[in-house]
Amino acid sequence: MIIDNPQKLEAAQNDILNARHIGIDTEYDSFRYFREKLCLIQICTESRAYIFDPLLDVDISFLGDAFINSSIVKIIHACDNDIRLLNRDYGFRFSNIFDTYRAASILGITPLSLTSIVLECLGIELEKPRKIQRSRWDIRPLTDEQLNYAALDTRYLPDLYFYLKEGLAHNKLEEEAEEIFHKMADVRWSEKTFNPGGFFRIEGYDDLEEYQRCRLKNLYRWRFETAKRTNMAVFLVLSDRNIMDLSKGNGQTIESLSESGVISAAKLRVCNKIKFTF
Repeated sequence: MIIDNPQKLEAAQNDILNARHIGIDTEYDSFRYFREKLCLIQICTESRAYIFDPLLDVDISFLGDAFINSSIVKIIHACDNDIRLLNRDYGFRFSNIFDTYRAASILGITPLSLTSIVLECLGIELEKPRKIQRSRWDIRPLTDEQLNYAALDTRYLPDLYFYLKEGLAHNKLEEEAEEIFHKMADVRWSEKTFNPGGFFRIEGYDDLEEYQRCRLKNLYRWRFETAKRTNMAVFLVLSDRNIMDLSKGNGQTIESLSESGVISAAKLRVCNKIKFTF
């Protein structure tokens, strides 16, 4: 159920808040943005998978009540980024987490992808095309393939929870797992920080003249600050190759560098949009 009107929202709220356990997952874009963009929130109960769209004007504050409620088990696979982004964007806090990734790791199950663990533990083969995983989750409308993929991410979490919980109990590993889960509930998002020496590692640095190295250093900082200001992935502003070529170039305008082929027409549009100067 895609939550896109008040009636669906009320139904989802009643179901989720009265559940004994819920599966949770998110879809976000960490590739094209400086700060990861949360694009979907999926919640699975015993009866239904709900999809919440953070890009819609829907009040999902009630989810905070479910996430902090210690009587509801929150089942998440590799919960780190899910918890970080949900706390960053909504202030949600968590209790009574069960991380299927870490539970499987404690039990010595490998590999640890959700697809692999579901196959190993439940004997079910999930169809999760890589092209959908890497698709544009930030563009609307979403396709049926994307929505099915998103719902499938939570579909088997409750079954996996019961299987892994039994395994932990059988091997007397419950206490170890609980300690890890408790720590994971407190993870928090932090913004990328600037590495002032990162330009030293760009291929071709050793071949530059001193004034070119200085130029590269300035471009490297400018690129990071611009990516942060515009919330654009660093490589989408300018790639390492771009700033290396710019450091070597003799052109004094961005247009001249584009005309000479140092940067592409697409990069020229980006630089003009963000008022590139060097």
